[in-house]
Amino acid sequence: MSSKSGSTFSVLGSDLAITGDIKASADLHVDGSVEGDIACSSLVQGETSTITGAVKAETARLAGTVHGSITARELVILKSARIMGDVFYDALTIEQGAQVEGRFAHRDAQKAAKAAPSAQAGAKPELSVAN
Repeated sequence: MSSKSGSTFSVLGSDLAITGDIKASADLHVDGSVEGDIACSSLVQGETSTITGAVKAETARLAGTVHGSITARELVILKSARIMGDVFYDALTIEQGAQVEGRFAHRDAQKAAKAAPSAQAGAKPELSVAN
């Protein structure tokens, strides 16, 4: 599901409420509400958006509310974001003021836990906090 700039993207406007899973090969911009899992290359979530379900993306920029787990290679959580669920990432940026209720884990730790539940991951996650 690799996507390069110049490729297509889909927008779910603030007037849309979707019930069901979304799988997109294109980049996805969500301003409405989604009740279901989202899998895409790149996700941008607007401040007024609510997602209830798991999010899986290569890159994600979240500004709204998410009730569910998030898995992303590059994740940016903006100050307006409200996350209720576990977060799995390779690179993580969180703006001051963002609210997260859940656990943070590097994706290497997630893979190691699935492969061998007693194994401790020695990965050093990249974490930055934006002011």
